[in-house]
Amino acid sequence: MFGPKMRFGSFIAPFHTLRENPTVALERDLELVQHMDQLGYDEAWFGEHHSGGFEVIASPELFIATVAERTKHIRLGTGVSSLPYHHPLMLADRINQLDHITRGRTMFGVGPGALPSDAHMMGIPVAKQRDRMDEALDCIVRLLRGETVNYTCEWFELHEARLQLSPYTRPSIEMAVASMVSPTGANAMGRHGLGMLSIGATNAGGFNALASNWKIAEQSARDNGKTVDRSAWRLVGPMHIAETREQARADVAHGIRDWLYYFSDVAALPMAVDPDADPVDALIATGMAVIGTPDDAIAQIERLEKQTGGFGCYLLLDHNWADWDRKKRSYELMARYVFPKFQASNVNREESLAWARDNRPAFIGEMNTAVGARVQRHVETKGGDNISPEVIEALGLGKKPGAAA
Repeated sequence: MFGPKMRFGSFIAPFHTLRENPTVALERDLELVQHMDQLGYDEAWFGEHHSGGFEVIASPELFIATVAERTKHIRLGTGVSSLPYHHPLMLADRINQLDHITRGRTMFGVGPGALPSDAHMMGIPVAKQRDRMDEALDCIVRLLRGETVNYTCEWFELHEARLQLSPYTRPSIEMAVASMVSPTGANAMGRHGLGMLSIGATNAGGFNALASNWKIAEQSARDNGKTVDRSAWRLVGPMHIAETREQARADVAHGIRDWLYYFSDVAALPMAVDPDADPVDALIATGMAVIGTPDDAIAQIERLEKQTGGFGCYLLLDHNWADWDRKKRSYELMARYVFPKFQASNVNREESLAWARDNRPAFIGEMNTAVGARVQRHVETKGGDNISPEVIEALGLGKKPGAAA
């Protein structure tokens, strides 16, 4: 009896160096999702950012609408929509429309907004972002579930607000809340019975908070008469794999220092890496990243399973450490050699091979008997002049017919 299989996907902020043509970079992001769809990845999530220069997707909804036309199976999520930046009715209406035009492939990820520089440009106090996320989410969940909402607060109003389209996905579109270290995401997950995106699952703080955040989500769910499901828990972490560890290290020399520069000097979540240390060694030693082989990727996911007690989906934190061809190769190696380990893809094949191997002597004997009988019949009716002596000997039919006794 097979249980649910672990899902795999990518969390695409994305991160593009300023040396690149941004139009071509966005096109490559679209092509990556097409590549993932062909390889059998389950999900892709797209960020919302408005400053900093690297994370160049401003509207995950537009990206989803575009890439949905180019793919067949992969599910597509906002990763995440920054709720304080949007009026709840407008955002809920757009997400509901995406649910229809993608025929249920859209997922709705939410958060407070990751970059303080974005909030600053819109005049949003950073100290109020998480409270505003909670206020907006409380209304959006109800709207997406078909309710009529009345609500007034300091930054938006809703008067008899409702969506004019019923949801395509029933009872409503799948939703997930971003979580890092603080309990904000876990509390919101439990309060509404949603999923959770643990975006910093492999950095030290995020890794250590995984188990506690799940307990917070469970308690919040109990307090609000809801339930939470581990299959809706997604963990995010960076990997680049190749045929050998040496090849993986050579691959990431292409762009890993650009990525580290962004996180150490620009992004809101600085990553402390000794500037004099080898960045690959540092990321591997802390458990932050996998830069190695499929076996190293398997070991990392097993480590996360042990830390969490179980989760439903692993999302690659997309980056551009390697050039385009080697990046696509890494995604391919994940699908070919890592997915099967966690999806029981080859259990039946392994059992079939073992059964055929263990019974091979009997099967070979039966085959030889059947073939021998047919050869013997031919010899008896047509003679054995056209039958190789070696065949007759191999089948145990004795000497060549017609030979002297």
